[in-house]
Amino acid sequence: MPSEQQDFDPDILFARPLMAHLATSGAGGAAFGSPVWFLWEEGAFWTIGDLSSSFLKRLGVQPVCAVTITEFDAEEGILLHLGLRGRADVLPMDAARFRRLLARYLGPDPTTWNPWFIDNIAAIDDPDGRLIRIAPDHLVTKNVSYFRTGPNIIQP
Repeated sequence: MPSEQQDFDPDILFARPLMAHLATSGAGGAAFGSPVWFLWEEGAFWTIGDLSSSFLKRLGVQPVCAVTITEFDAEEGILLHLGLRGRADVLPMDAARFRRLLARYLGPDPTTWNPWFIDNIAAIDDPDGRLIRIAPDHLVTKNVSYFRTGPNIIQP
């Protein structure tokens, strides 16, 4: 995968349960970035959607997309940015992968997950649920953690 800039190992951000933003385009051009939870496995970015998701519909028409992940901690002076571009594949739901993704954000014990959330928002057995896989064509990491320190970059 070609890289334009690598200020830090991307696994630093891929390993953390951060919010990512998925940017798609459609007939009208660029769309808003959709905030998504994600999982990094097998060299690919995975997220979820369902058949009613507007970003899923746009990916069906134009699968080229971009993802950004940012870690920002003003108090510590940390600002790490990861960006990737690639082509999305919309795949049938894989319950095991979906559970791993949810565990990153909700904790490892499914008995502690909010039942209302699982039943209404993140239903593992939803027949309309889909996985979106993006294998990056380009990946960039930028450490701009100098906004408080000047040229002395804080290392992740």
